[in-house]
Amino acid sequence: MIIEHAWLPVTPGREEQFAASIAAALPIIESAPGCHGAEVRRQIENPSTFLLLVRWTSVEAHMDFRSSPSFEAWRAQTHPFYESPATVTHFSDVLPR
Repeated sequence: MIIEHAWLPVTPGREEQFAASIAAALPIIESAPGCHGAEVRRQIENPSTFLLLVRWTSVEAHMDFRSSPSFEAWRAQTHPFYESPATVTHFSDVLPR
């Protein structure tokens, strides 16, 4: 299991619209094969910045989603609010203690 970490810089003044739109869009990403849930958090220090965390079976599952028609629906609902492109990275399993 990997975690997609997406830093979402929203245009100031559009935060509430974005929050409503991404809440409505989460079922799109969560229905993708290989997705095991997603959540969005808002930064305290800069309320125009949001963090999307998605649990995927693999990076390949995420990339398959990105090349699907569902991603275009996701993009249509979320990307118009970005001030600049999102920064997306992937993290491995939790390290052993």
